[in-house]
Amino acid sequence: MVVTLEEMKNYLRVDYDDDDSLIGHLLHSAEKICRDIIRTDDRNVLEKDGNAKTAVLYAAAYLYEHREEADHHAMMMTLRALLSGSRKEAF
Repeated sequence: MVVTLEEMKNYLRVDYDDDDSLIGHLLHSAEKICRDIIRTDDRNVLEKDGNAKTAVLYAAAYLYEHREEADHHAMMMTLRALLSGSRKEAF
């Protein structure tokens, strides 16, 4: 994983364990979204990208903090901007 559960909890300023399962799930989803944006199935590609950690942190935090009223289009546009340098022309 590009971002560990502890790194994510620190980023979110969550100091309790009640949401660990949810945060872990959101981290997996965030990584998958980022891999889809750069058009790869290889998990190692994210680890080599300089902006990937920031993108995963942003995506997971966005999904966690905006569970009720998320604007997924705005989130995706931000992620595409962060990851545009690594995006492949096609899968």
